[in-house]
Amino acid sequence: MGQIFVAMGIGIVTVLLALWGWVRPLYLQAMKAQQDAAATEKRIQQESELHKNALLLEAKESAIKIREQAEAEAREKLAALAKTEDRLCAKDESLELRRTHLEERENNLARDIRNLSEKENSIEGRIKDIDLEMQRISELNKDQARELYLSQIESEFSEIGLRRAKEVEAQAVLEAEKKAKKIVLDVMQRSVVDYVTEATLAVVELPSEDMKGRIIGREGRNIRAFEQVTGVDLIIDETPEAVVISCFDPVRRETARLALMNLMVDGRIHPGRIEELYEKAQVEVNRMILEAGERASERANVPGLSPKVIETMGRLRFRTSYAQNVLDHSVEVARLAESLAAEMGLNTEVAKRAGLLHDIGKALGPEWEGPHAITGMEYLRTTGERESVLHAVGAHHHEIEPVTAEAVLVIIADSISAARPGARRENLENYLKRLTSLETLANSFDGVERSYAVQAGREIRLIVKPQEVDDLGAARLANEVAKKIEKDLEYPGQIKVTVIRETRIQQIAK
Repeated sequence: MGQIFVAMGIGIVTVLLALWGWVRPLYLQAMKAQQDAAATEKRIQQESELHKNALLLEAKESAIKIREQAEAEAREKLAALAKTEDRLCAKDESLELRRTHLEERENNLARDIRNLSEKENSIEGRIKDIDLEMQRISELNKDQARELYLSQIESEFSEIGLRRAKEVEAQAVLEAEKKAKKIVLDVMQRSVVDYVTEATLAVVELPSEDMKGRIIGREGRNIRAFEQVTGVDLIIDETPEAVVISCFDPVRRETARLALMNLMVDGRIHPGRIEELYEKAQVEVNRMILEAGERASERANVPGLSPKVIETMGRLRFRTSYAQNVLDHSVEVARLAESLAAEMGLNTEVAKRAGLLHDIGKALGPEWEGPHAITGMEYLRTTGERESVLHAVGAHHHEIEPVTAEAVLVIIADSISAARPGARRENLENYLKRLTSLETLANSFDGVERSYAVQAGREIRLIVKPQEVDDLGAARLANEVAKKIEKDLEYPGQIKVTVIRETRIQQIAK
């Protein structure tokens, strides 16, 4: 029994020792962990104290900075307020000084007003005394004196007014002439068309003299057949290597020229071949007519013409007026009318269309009788042309009175195109007749001593008798002569009327 207890005791001791051996490291570890925890807690407390102290220090520094900044701002505001106060004080002083000066000026003005009022009353009294004295001396009352004075002023100023009116009129005319010349020169420069001199004869060069005999044919049968088929006169003279085609109809003359040239190239010259090649030449001329009409429409920038009108216009390619090609003249008139209408703000479409078509009556056949302006207007009416264009075409030679601005522009453009140097030829007889008519018309007026047509009839100078015509009468005479010329004479372009009045007064000193 005792052994059992001993064994049990030994077992218990052994177990206790085993437990101690196992528990002791845990105990030591727990103690170490407790010590570490205590150390960590102490370190954290120290760090917290340090952080707290740092925050407090930072807060104190921020507070100090804020206080210093506030103090600085307060000092600046105080300084600004002090400056503002100084400025206000200075302004108050300045205002006070100005108020003092204004009061002084008011006092001075009031004193001056009183003095002026006294002087005015004194002057009015003196004026009344002078009026009474003048009435007593002149034996005129106040109303009579006023009428006399006003009549003298009216007489003086009427003469001044007339002189000034003449100066203004002369200046206006000068400016208008300058502007008109500039516009016309600009329009002519933009619209110039080159002309080739044409006549009623066509010269055809021959490759050799033998060709003349072949053209004449046996016993003249070829030349007779040619003249019969073509309707022209074929002149074969002593001119070397050349024959002349003569015909008044330019289209027929051109057709004959082409037929003759084709005969010479072909070499087979006999009546049958002449008829055949003449028909081909007619086709070629018709093609040339259409092309000329279309090209003229394009050059004048006038679209929308009917084929019938284009063909008729193309015939003007072979027609001349005083050696001026009518189709080129029509294109130039269209350009001039368009440019003038654009300068004046008028209808450019109507102006250029009427300018291109104004001479279309010259291309019509003998079935259309009458002036070409009227026949052209009636012909265009059959094609459905608008009325404004018809009126401008019919009025361009004053057969009917022009009532629209575009019609007047076409008349002006036609005159410019025809009258410019080099555009047309005029024979000497007509030229002298025109100058003589101009001088005769000018001499028919009363007071004209003599007259001279100068600058190729572009100006007429009238020398008047100074005893019969005064300055105003000279102006009226120039106007009347210009109207008479416009009414009675036909002339290209413009004619300048100059009236010369010369007064010579001589005295002898003894």
